[in-house]
Amino acid sequence: MPRTSQSNAADPRCVRSRELLRDALAADLVAQGDLARVTVTSVSDRAGLTRRTFYAHYRSIDDLVAEVEDETLADVVRLAEAVAENHLDQVFSACDALEPVPGSVELLSYFRDRSALLVPLLGPGGDPSFMQRLKAALHDAFASRALEGLDGRTLGAFFDYYVTFAVSAECGVLERWLQGGMAEPVGAMARLMTLLMFVRPGDLYGSSYDMNIPMYGLALMASLEDADES
Repeated sequence: MPRTSQSNAADPRCVRSRELLRDALAADLVAQGDLARVTVTSVSDRAGLTRRTFYAHYRSIDDLVAEVEDETLADVVRLAEAVAENHLDQVFSACDALEPVPGSVELLSYFRDRSALLVPLLGPGGDPSFMQRLKAALHDAFASRALEGLDGRTLGAFFDYYVTFAVSAECGVLERWLQGGMAEPVGAMARLMTLLMFVRPGDLYGSSYDMNIPMYGLALMASLEDADES
């Protein structure tokens, strides 16, 4: 059965039904502890709607989850691209002033405002592919922007793994913040996540290590070329 048509989707009753079903999905996922146990009947009952109403909007629980995730990823990419628009000097200025990078508060606010639904889906009983899709989307959002002004000696595998590392680290912090009940205010968390990107392990122990990144990038390229030839 197809999803609700565009005209029906704008109807206030349809909008309200979909909101109720989304809220019920989140509540049922928390109650069941596992997305695999969530059913059309349980979600419909929690929403105070009939199964027929559910099927007027969605084909299945997977369909409902997919819509939520797709919309979330589209919104997050748009917000992340706004953060990525900052030049390095703007990022450094924000760090020096202990201020969030422009756009980061809006990005974290999005997750906070939708935490009732996103926390269960991103949690251990939710959809394990959701976080992976989120990381992939953020990787793409930041990678193209990060290429601007890049030292050519760090291109290739080094750059790709660096972006993967940075996105995975930030997503890990985001996940911990969400699952921990968002104890820190959005502004404080935005500042923290910005600063963490520039912390080196030695900085925590008064023994900083200045690494020659271009040298490592070139060495990695050379080792990969040697591997291809062998």
